[in-house]
Amino acid sequence: MASVNPFNLSDSEEEAERRPNESVDTERSPSDGAPGPPPGNPFSPPAEAEPPTPLLSSNRTSPNGEGISASAPATSAMAGSTEARVSVDIIAAQLLRDQFILTALEFHTELLEAGRELPRLRDYFSNPGNFERQGGTPPAKDQVLGPGGPLNRAGSISTLDSLDFARYSDDGNRESDERVAVLEFELRKAKETIQALRANLTQAAECEVSSQERKNLKSSPEIQEPIRPLEKRALNFLVNEYLLKNGYKLSSITFSDENDDQDFELWDDVGLNIPKPPDLLQLYRNCGNVTPSQRDTVDVSVGVDPSELPGNCVASEFSKKPGLSQQQQTEVVQELEYQLSLLNSEKQSLADQIKKLQSEIQTLKRSVSSPPPATLDLSSQNSPHPSSSSNIITSCTDAPSVDNGQNLEGRGVSEPGNGGDPPAKQKTSQLQSCNKTRVHFDQPNRKLSPAFQQALLSFCRMCSDSRLGAEVSRIADSEESVMLMLGRCLPHIVPNVLLAKREELIPLILCTACLHPEPKERDQLLHILFNLIKRPDDEQRQMILTGCVAFARHVGPTRVEAELLPQCWEQINHKYPERRLLVAESCGALAPYLPKEIRSSLVLSMLQQMLAEDKADMVREAVVKSLGIIMGYIDDADKYSQGFELMLLSLGDPSERVVNAVHQVFIPAFSAWSTELGNLHVALIPSLLTRIEKLLMQGEHALDEHKLHIFLSALQSLIPPLFALVLQNAPFTSRAKVHADTPAIEVTRFPRPASPLQDIATIIGSREILSALLQLYDHQLELEGTTGWDSLLWVVNQLLPQLIEIVGRINVTSSTCVHEFSRFFWRLCRTFGKIFTNTKVKPQFQEILRLSEENVDASAGNGILTKATVPIYATGVLTCYNQEEDRKLLVGFLEDVMTTLSLSHAPLDSLKASFVELGANPAYHELLLTVLWYGVVHTSALVRCTAARMFELLVKGVNETLVAQRVVPALITLSSDPEISVRISTIPAFGTIMETVTQKELQERVKMQLASFLEDPQYQDQHSLHIEIIRTFGRVGPNAEPRFRDEFVLPHLHKLALANNSHTVESKRIDIATQLFEAYSALSCCFISEEVMVNHFLPGLRCLHADMEQLSPEHEVILSSMIKECEIKVENRGMSDAQGSISIASSLVGEDAKTKFLSKMGQLTTSGAMLANVFQRKK
Repeated sequence: MASVNPFNLSDSEEEAERRPNESVDTERSPSDGAPGPPPGNPFSPPAEAEPPTPLLSSNRTSPNGEGISASAPATSAMAGSTEARVSVDIIAAQLLRDQFILTALEFHTELLEAGRELPRLRDYFSNPGNFERQGGTPPAKDQVLGPGGPLNRAGSISTLDSLDFARYSDDGNRESDERVAVLEFELRKAKETIQALRANLTQAAECEVSSQERKNLKSSPEIQEPIRPLEKRALNFLVNEYLLKNGYKLSSITFSDENDDQDFELWDDVGLNIPKPPDLLQLYRNCGNVTPSQRDTVDVSVGVDPSELPGNCVASEFSKKPGLSQQQQTEVVQELEYQLSLLNSEKQSLADQIKKLQSEIQTLKRSVSSPPPATLDLSSQNSPHPSSSSNIITSCTDAPSVDNGQNLEGRGVSEPGNGGDPPAKQKTSQLQSCNKTRVHFDQPNRKLSPAFQQALLSFCRMCSDSRLGAEVSRIADSEESVMLMLGRCLPHIVPNVLLAKREELIPLILCTACLHPEPKERDQLLHILFNLIKRPDDEQRQMILTGCVAFARHVGPTRVEAELLPQCWEQINHKYPERRLLVAESCGALAPYLPKEIRSSLVLSMLQQMLAEDKADMVREAVVKSLGIIMGYIDDADKYSQGFELMLLSLGDPSERVVNAVHQVFIPAFSAWSTELGNLHVALIPSLLTRIEKLLMQGEHALDEHKLHIFLSALQSLIPPLFALVLQNAPFTSRAKVHADTPAIEVTRFPRPASPLQDIATIIGSREILSALLQLYDHQLELEGTTGWDSLLWVVNQLLPQLIEIVGRINVTSSTCVHEFSRFFWRLCRTFGKIFTNTKVKPQFQEILRLSEENVDASAGNGILTKATVPIYATGVLTCYNQEEDRKLLVGFLEDVMTTLSLSHAPLDSLKASFVELGANPAYHELLLTVLWYGVVHTSALVRCTAARMFELLVKGVNETLVAQRVVPALITLSSDPEISVRISTIPAFGTIMETVTQKELQERVKMQLASFLEDPQYQDQHSLHIEIIRTFGRVGPNAEPRFRDEFVLPHLHKLALANNSHTVESKRIDIATQLFEAYSALSCCFISEEVMVNHFLPGLRCLHADMEQLSPEHEVILSSMIKECEIKVENRGMSDAQGSISIASSLVGEDAKTKFLSKMGQLTTSGAMLANVFQRKK
């Protein structure tokens, strides 16, 4: 089929010629030439054009140059009409041919207003190519307009319809007055063009079946023609509409998910200008009533086996086939007579059964209306015919119990044909009207009339006219009737049960919901279950969940989807978090019992919505756990990326309990799925590493440590499944067998898992299998190597180098980052084992660090030592195992780093980070002191200075015994070092001891050493020593013992400030003044006694103020306010002391008066008269 050009539309007859197979009506009225109604095809556009004349049909060409001719019959049929009246199409063609463009435009407008649009004019004025021009000047008079010579067009105007010819009139240039109207007109024309394109596109899509396919379909009628895209979209829309109208909301949602390329809200999305057909129900009702179109028919004889058709069909076929032979007609008549006799005999049998059933019903009615004491025996009335209704009645061999006058009619029994209950309800009611065993009552020897006896019994206080009375008097006698009774009664029972005891109703509600035959009643019962308790606590929710799981096991996935999930969906936005928590937990508990399509679509979407929107931490925690369960059952690989995004979203949750749930449940389940898909080491871990690298690149100056923690913690949780993958893909896996003598796994072999799902034995299958694999794993690493072991080679050759490179890029001063990576490497090495650590991990670090004193001056060798690689290797790799050789290796590494950094004058940040991280664990205090003692006795003064500064970091975490026995002696040794720089380096450590230690003896020893630094004449001119002491005093003074601060720190600061006033070197004077300012600022927040304030603190501030007036005016303003505040404090303290003495005196006087009064009261007796005399005024 040729492509359809929307701008080359021809007349109706030409369209009919291009589509000969379509039923197109080409007849036109001779009076006005209006087109006739379109044929029955709803997907074809109406033919709107006027019929062409013979002249135009023979010589007119389309705008693209293709010749178009009308069919001969159409030409001859219209010849007479064209002689009497000229067609409007001829006029339009003549106007366009003679270039009367404006006249043609006006003619086109008038036809539009009359409702008779002409395709020729519409196509011409809708084609922008007919009106192109290059500039914005008016057209010249001799310029040709039309298809032959292009009419110049303004740059912003698309058609001639939108040209503003008034701009070139004599009235002036109106360039913007009608701009809005012009744009609206252009928009309308563009929409019309789009509608035409869409209509033709629809027709093109409908006609895409190739000629070969049509030939195959015609030659093989048993092959069904394949569904077209438009037909599929239309049916999808109608099916979705039917589901929504009839309450199948979940099915509609699932159906929409499976057809996500279609918009079910808009019919225009289906077929591009296709009228909407009736809904499915109307199509179904009218499918047998469609009047066939009048077509040419031919009588054809067909051989039919009469035995395969019903009698009436055979008769009708016989009447329609008069051409049958005489023998065939005779056979058909005989077959009809035989079937008629069968039908008559069956009719007679059914009539006999009906009569017997009616007689039995009448007998039952009479027996019920007779006096109650009478004994009825219905066993003799059994019908010989096997009818379902007669079996129900005759199986009841006992007399109905007295129910205060109720008969069978009140219980739902109806005669045939009276419009009563359907057969199922009749059977239920009839079953309820009798018992399983025969009951006999003693007959009184009385002659009371039945009416009198009934009236007498009416005085018994029985109630059967209420709902509850009817239920009580109607005792159920079968399982089905019990379920019906429970379904009726439970909605009335539940509201009257105490909230604290309503969980006792859960088994009853679930059992009834499982077995009840009515869907509406089941839905009501499940609604009651989910709304049973207003705010269910943990135990109550567990009970409801247990019931839901039992219900799901009993009824199967279809009913779980149709009955339980809607209850969850209704409460997803409930105002009480306990109810939303129940929904979140239900999604996980029901996951194993749902259809797999629902698990990966609806349930996943529900949980994703709750994770993103719910504000309650406990709800999001339950959502994450349920998502983990879903990840354990999902098998749609397309949902992997969605699961990864959910993992990152939940890891970024602000609640710690939610993040813990991610590590305990979600990540292990998601990693197990990734392992099955082969994505764990191919996609999941590399994607996290890539995010960490991007984070480090973006935050060189301000690293987002929270995001780094998120990604690194996720990587840490993936170590157990990664090791399990290495074991399962090892060359020896097939040889692993569990034996009785297989050694047990050491308790300390693996780090403690965060949850059972991270236990490698659980991932592998059992501890026995894991033990056998570990034995082969160690043997393979130690003796056979890693050849052919792809998963382990990936860890060694790709994962470890990338991790070490990342470690070298993090900021060594960030203790958080160092700690996070240290814990990660520690867990990695402990999981993969000691042999792996010694043979694969340590060599890679050692190759990068290159520790040797020969490389002290090499910048490349020292660069890596100043980065975070040093503390992470020391604390994350070398501390994995704590045997003697491991400790020696750690000590040697730290000694080498300290020596190398000291001798190369490099920053000590990496060594400090190592000491801080190791010092947090008391098990390494002795080891660190050993390293520092190595520095104390080192021959180089640089190394001794470094050791002295490291003591400051170690003192805070070491117990006082070690401080007294190991730290203070080492510091005193260094304080007498020949090198003054070494002695100065000990001052911060001495200050830290005064800040943290409580032993008096230690404090006195340290105080003496600091006093020697301050008072020894040899240190009077040591500027750097004074700076260090002032800095140390400012740091430890606020936290030190008050006595040490008042008696030692503040007096010496006063002396230093006073001495600084007379300092001659201005640079040194500024340095000391700046340090004094920092120290006094920190100490001003402490409580200082009035004596110390007056004698030392204020004088020291005034000395410092004198320096700052000359050296730093900006500090002088602050000092002035500080001095003023201190003076006010002193004044207020003096006033408060005076007021305090007065208040003390008054309180003593008051106490004395109260004592005398109470003693006087104690001397009185309890007589009321005497007590009253006490308060009489003396005369």
